[in-house]
Amino acid sequence: MSEVFEGYERQYCEASASLSRKCTAASALDGEKKKQKLSEIQSGIEEAESLIRKMDLEARSLQPSIKAGLLAKLREYKSDLNNVKSELKRISAPNARQATREELLESGMADTLAVSTDQRGRLMMTTERLNQSTDRIKESRRTMLETEELGVSILQDLHQQRQSLLHAHTTLHGVDDNIGKSKKILAAMSKRMDRNKWIIGGIITALVLAILLILYFKLAH
Repeated sequence: MSEVFEGYERQYCEASASLSRKCTAASALDGEKKKQKLSEIQSGIEEAESLIRKMDLEARSLQPSIKAGLLAKLREYKSDLNNVKSELKRISAPNARQATREELLESGMADTLAVSTDQRGRLMMTTERLNQSTDRIKESRRTMLETEELGVSILQDLHQQRQSLLHAHTTLHGVDDNIGKSKKILAAMSKRMDRNKWIIGGIITALVLAILLILYFKLAH
């Protein structure tokens, strides 16, 4: 069901219940107080009619499968509002209390009032269900917000881990470069040591030959 329709429906149910209470109260009043109460009822009826028009427009904009059920509800609400209008006319008429008794006896208004009471009872139940639906929607939204916050926190953690991995990769790359440079230095040192070994070996060989030549000449003379 449309959330917009539910909002209008909840407002209508509350307005209908309020009109019922005001009609009951107006029946027991006289004079200026009664006129004031009747004026409030008239204003409430106009507000209820406006809500019914809004619900009708919203229902007709929905899918056919949903629209049919909502239009059936609207027919009940219109019937209920017509009963309220009839009640307002009855209360507004002169000698309203006497007229009420005669009307009840002559035209079976008791059955109509019973139906109206039953409809108002259904409206109250509908209002309660709507309030429960609203609470569930609020709870779902709260859960969605909590889930969204958790998702944002996870994304932030993943971003931090990615930065750490990139930093570690950069550090390892620098270590690899240093290891490569060290290998080159060690290779150069190894070559230099080999060259020095050959030089030292040549010097030692030359000294040995020189010593042998010196000994030879001494022994020969």
